[in-house]
Amino acid sequence: MARAICLRLLTMAPKTRAQLAEALRKREVPDEVAESVLDRFTELGFINDEAFAEAWVDSRHHGRGLAKRALANELRHRGVDQETVKEAVERLDPDQELETARRLVERKLPATRSLDPKVRTRRLAGMLARKGYPPGLSFRVIREALEQEGVEVEDEYP
Repeated sequence: MARAICLRLLTMAPKTRAQLAEALRKREVPDEVAESVLDRFTELGFINDEAFAEAWVDSRHHGRGLAKRALANELRHRGVDQETVKEAVERLDPDQELETARRLVERKLPATRSLDPKVRTRRLAGMLARKGYPPGLSFRVIREALEQEGVEVEDEYP
């Protein structure tokens, strides 16, 4: 029964060992049976938290534009251990993260053109913050984008 549960869950989408363990707990599979099945699936390569974390980072960064901090939070939430999380997010190049932030701002910028520069900055900074970008990087990217449009940006922003 535990094998069937794990196989069914893994055919729907990749899962971490912790996610599968939680699913087995919820279905009241005895701990020793669950551990045995999870160990065997790990041994066979059906469960690989390192590969899961790398694929997650690639997918969510390129698809949703998430920054390292947001990606790390998502992986920890899925039960990936801290060392694996760190290795996966460190694969993201800081220049790549900066370029992604620029693209996100460029995409959102036209929808804010009728607004006051302070409001535009606040909205764009909020969007980047929700995606895990640090304030310093966010305001730098926003300032650059607004200045390219010829908008005067006040120095009160960090």
